[in-house]
Amino acid sequence: MSLLTKDEIEKYIRVIDLLPRNSPDIVKIQQLLQADKIERCKDSFMSFVQAMWPPFISGRHHKIMAEAFERVASGELKRLIINMPPRHTKSEFASFLLPAWFLGKYPEKKIIQTAHTAELAVGFGRKVRNLVNSADYQKIFPTKLSSDSKAAGRWNTSKGGDYFAIGVGGAVTGKGADLLIIDDPHSEQEAMQGGSDVYDRVYEWYSSGPRQRLQPGGSIIVVMTRWSKKDLSGQIVNNSIKRDGDQWEVIEFPALLPSGSPLWPEFWSQKELEAIKAEIPVSKWEAQYQQNPTSEEGAIIKREMWKIWEEDDPPPCDYLIQSWDTAFEKNNRADYSVCTTWGVFYKDNLEGAHAPNIILLDCFKARMEFPELKRKAHELYLEWEPDSLIIEKRASGAPLIYELRQMGIPLSEYTPSKGSDKIARVNAVSDLFHSGFVWCPQTRWADEVMEECASFPNGDHDDIVDSMSQALLRFRRGGFIKLDSDDNDDSSIRKKAAYY
Repeated sequence: MSLLTKDEIEKYIRVIDLLPRNSPDIVKIQQLLQADKIERCKDSFMSFVQAMWPPFISGRHHKIMAEAFERVASGELKRLIINMPPRHTKSEFASFLLPAWFLGKYPEKKIIQTAHTAELAVGFGRKVRNLVNSADYQKIFPTKLSSDSKAAGRWNTSKGGDYFAIGVGGAVTGKGADLLIIDDPHSEQEAMQGGSDVYDRVYEWYSSGPRQRLQPGGSIIVVMTRWSKKDLSGQIVNNSIKRDGDQWEVIEFPALLPSGSPLWPEFWSQKELEAIKAEIPVSKWEAQYQQNPTSEEGAIIKREMWKIWEEDDPPPCDYLIQSWDTAFEKNNRADYSVCTTWGVFYKDNLEGAHAPNIILLDCFKARMEFPELKRKAHELYLEWEPDSLIIEKRASGAPLIYELRQMGIPLSEYTPSKGSDKIARVNAVSDLFHSGFVWCPQTRWADEVMEECASFPNGDHDDIVDSMSQALLRFRRGGFIKLDSDDNDDSSIRKKAAYY
């Protein structure tokens, strides 16, 4: 039968309300609506979800997932990766409702379901089996279990279909799959170990086991939370590119969108997500919740290169410098405008000499229209009273330089020399970190600074890095920080500055 339109459904519902309660037409209309619902559930994964799970709270990402699953089921899409945050209906969709819907449409096909433990995978199998056996499911699909299907993790349909659940590392010999579902292949315990061998073992198991059990024309769905650049999602995509292998469609869902709004506002409030963000390390938030894991492989400035200032108050500083890297405009895709404030202080080194060090005192980062940027730059200048204010003369930096000078604020404009790219500038200050001269406090905002620096040059944002390198280049070239590799020059004059 052809599906009813939304207007037709609403029309029939209004008719029912107008008819006498004992009218035989009510039963006919209800049967028509029920038949339409059944056909809709067969064709639409989202309709099936809503029928099987009435309390379900739909979000925009669920519609995207449902559309992708439908393309997999139709054979249009063969390789799908979905990276998404915890507690956003990942497993309920991919490992519970999808297998049941797929076997309803194709009771003769085979599914291999995996998770990071066999216990978890078998638990999914039990839920799927029980759903397929339920009365509500049977109203939609005629799929039946075979009489000998007793095990939760291994069962068959009466049409020759097969469901097999297995944990990561388990053997799949003798099993085939028309649909391979991999759900969160990494456990938190493994991820805490941090070694690349943990992720390598999972990829080796995938490539030598489940991947080779795929039937001709079979499909793979990987749905997971990111942990590392070397996790299964990362390795599959990277190896596919290097070896010109399978073409994967990758869908990434950050818990907080670039606008700052929640991905799933119907369930997660921005306040709740911001609270989680404040409680966990930046690296975990970026990887697990934002699907943006940091890789220090190839990083110029690694996290361990920073020295941590453990005291509550920063040291008295002899010289303060404030550095602005400004963006073009305020929108969801724009870069951030960033201001970092740094200070030079003196500390005894291992040889007992009173040596200069640099400490990060503050970092401000936001997307702003120009009037707000101008107000904030003036505010931060008055708050810190830096000895030197540097603004890169690009984007909104050029008009900002003009406006602040009109206010009587002394500043230096920074124009990168031709051929001096971002990587070259960071390399020029990296020896300050290698030498142990760069400090930062134990604060959340400082952790974000270290995280962005550790992700450079492969991270999504480099605004903090630009502000940092601009400031530290001025320190070096101004003679405030001296290394053995620098020319000896004691002619620079250091101005004493109060610290606020």
